[in-house]
Amino acid sequence: MAEAAAELLERAARRDAALEELRALRVAVQAVPLAALRSRLAEHHLRALFGLLAVNDREQVSVCVSILERLLQALDPLYVIQSLREELQKGLFHPDDSVKILTMSQVGRIVEDSAAVPEILHSPELIQQIINCIGGEKIAVAKEAIKSLSRIAQSQEGLEALFGSSLLGDLRRVMATSDVVRYRVYELIVEISSVSAESLNYCASSGLVSELIGELTGEDVLVRATCIEMVTALAHSPQGRQYLAQQGVIDRISNIILGAQSDPFSSFYLPGFVKFFGNLAVVDSPQQICERYPVFMEKVFEMAESQDPTMIGVAVDTLGILGSNVEGKQVLQKTRSRFQNLLSKIGHQAKNAPTELRLRCLDAISSLLYLPPDQQTEDLLRMTESWFTSLSSQPLELFRSISTQPFPDLHCGALRVFTAIANQPWAQKLMLSSPGFVEYVMDRSVEPDKASKDAKYELVKALVNSKTIAEIFGNQYYLRLRAYLLEGPYYVKAASTTAVEGAE
Repeated sequence: MAEAAAELLERAARRDAALEELRALRVAVQAVPLAALRSRLAEHHLRALFGLLAVNDREQVSVCVSILERLLQALDPLYVIQSLREELQKGLFHPDDSVKILTMSQVGRIVEDSAAVPEILHSPELIQQIINCIGGEKIAVAKEAIKSLSRIAQSQEGLEALFGSSLLGDLRRVMATSDVVRYRVYELIVEISSVSAESLNYCASSGLVSELIGELTGEDVLVRATCIEMVTALAHSPQGRQYLAQQGVIDRISNIILGAQSDPFSSFYLPGFVKFFGNLAVVDSPQQICERYPVFMEKVFEMAESQDPTMIGVAVDTLGILGSNVEGKQVLQKTRSRFQNLLSKIGHQAKNAPTELRLRCLDAISSLLYLPPDQQTEDLLRMTESWFTSLSSQPLELFRSISTQPFPDLHCGALRVFTAIANQPWAQKLMLSSPGFVEYVMDRSVEPDKASKDAKYELVKALVNSKTIAEIFGNQYYLRLRAYLLEGPYYVKAASTTAVEGAE
């Protein structure tokens, strides 16, 4: 196969390879190991293949892109930029998006190689064209451009190149193309800012971060809704949170939530603002965030208690995020009966709401009820048990009935709830005392598809790995569960056949 690939490469290099031969070359290069390709590959082969992209034949372009993707993987990034700089440059101007994406993915490889990255930084015209690609019509091209530029900005030299030269002017010029492109540039800025405090300083000095924040707190409600997602992403990094706090942005977001009561258009941006605080609470400290910004918790409860399915969904998601760690659970527990009443509503929604909201409720319930083994104090176990019983008059039966419905997503969602509580002694006792429940857990035949089999297997694994399971379930059930675990999620028992004399 290596010989065939070499021969076809030579034909392509002479530019007399027919489309059929290019197709054969595509198959051959996929079959030959990269090391063998590398030993037979010469610069003139690659130049010729890039040359074959300059045609108005979509299939030929597509085949050549596939070949080049494979061949370029075999080459050192430094060699690629030194030998094929001009071809890469032309690739960024190519009318076919797949060629642009191929070229930018190579730039991504080059900037991750410390020996090769200076070569890119000394090619400002190459970076300029990648910046132009952010304004491309196709989102796939823009995404690849954002990825390449954020990789370039991983180094001090890359930051200098992007923000300390005329390239910043190119970024601003592209931003002016349209609202959509402007948000893409903000997305790039947030990605770069999230790398380190130094990266954030460069982005802040450019003025682009404060422009994003200015749009977030401006009067346009649709713009607010878009910008809050990016500001939430910025808050995921410690330096991002510190910057937002220092600039008073978190206080301003809190005040906007406070004023949302009198804003008839608040439904456009309120979900995003509430999610912002939910994410902030998890990466920071749930207790501190909820104490400092009481409007956040109040708004979550208000939304959850409302009749609006959109608002209920956002509130449920946020409660699930907030209650994903023990500190967040304790914050919710402090609200006493209000949260217990809310759990009853969430349980009702899990049973009766439209499918999408039911799934969100099941995911939130799993998150709220899960307790890591090392945090299972008596108080916390009592708390999760009381939360579980608040969901319904017969919560175990509620989730069991959901798990028997012929909808894989709901089926798996209910199994995840059982998995969340499976390592807690009170839940194990409840499962054991519920007629037929343990048999249901060990019955593989009720799982119709791969996702369901995987979800059931996770439940069995959680039970078997619990320290209390053997004592509570007894040896017989424990050994059967262990056998299930050892057999794996897709085990099928061989059917035994008995020959009967005289049977046809």
